[in-house]
Amino acid sequence: MNVLFRVDSSSKIGLGHLMRCLVLAGQYKKDNIIFATQSLDGNADQKIIDQGYKLILLDDNSTDELCKKIALLHINNVIFDHYGIDDKFEKIVKKRTNVKILSFDDTYEKHYCDVLLNHNIYADAEKYKDLVPEFCEIRCGKEYTLIRDEFKRIKIREQPINKEKSIIFVSLGGSDPYDIGLIVLEVLSDFKNITINFATTSSNKSIGKLQGFSKRYQNINICVDCNIAELMNDSDYAIITPSVIAHEVIALQVPFVSIMTADNQRLMHAYLYENNYDTLKKNEIRKLKSRIKKYNSV
Repeated sequence: MNVLFRVDSSSKIGLGHLMRCLVLAGQYKKDNIIFATQSLDGNADQKIIDQGYKLILLDDNSTDELCKKIALLHINNVIFDHYGIDDKFEKIVKKRTNVKILSFDDTYEKHYCDVLLNHNIYADAEKYKDLVPEFCEIRCGKEYTLIRDEFKRIKIREQPINKEKSIIFVSLGGSDPYDIGLIVLEVLSDFKNITINFATTSSNKSIGKLQGFSKRYQNINICVDCNIAELMNDSDYAIITPSVIAHEVIALQVPFVSIMTADNQRLMHAYLYENNYDTLKKNEIRKLKSRIKKYNSV
């Protein structure tokens, strides 16, 4: 069977959609996997190639071009993970090609698909009752959560927090499109009894500024394209966004502060807040100082 993933990544969009598609692609072990992307600025398409999948580049995000590719490649299944693709787009593709469609969703939007996947821990299948066709299979919640293999393989660290020199893991998205990283580092730089491992990727346009700032402090490390699972597991606590990475930090049982930086994170933010996890909004970043003091006093 030929399976096509339609997903994009960039400095503006971020890498989260692509990363979870790569995790899902690993479940199609007997199938021929193809990724279709636009070559956007700061994309992470090399990750597709590195994992051995075929990559085709699209000129635009049109139904016409995509349907032609589907016919040319004899595609059976299409997987959409894209905020720029809605139920009308999906319906056109379905009617023109008769492929089976699986659509990712995070924010309870309308879809025209055969399978709806909301893999977030907050997902509620009942909310899709009037948002998808009657024939659609709904897959929701933590039993469908996609976690990268490196997080599944790692042995969870059991030692307590090191109060002498605590290690903080920071990840604010692979591209940090809202440029929150520098603000967070400025807050953390006031602490001398912590080591900060700031994880990002080469898609982050602010790497130069981050590295320039870190050179002024011996306890701040900027880790580009690193093994996030190992860094996170070796940390005493973490600072993250309420996104896919929240599933991973919970899986590793690392205490964390979550900072909502974008509107599409509001549902995860609400879930974490309601379940007594430590949460902040973008305009509350300066409150990180009190959070760090609290963790250091545990």
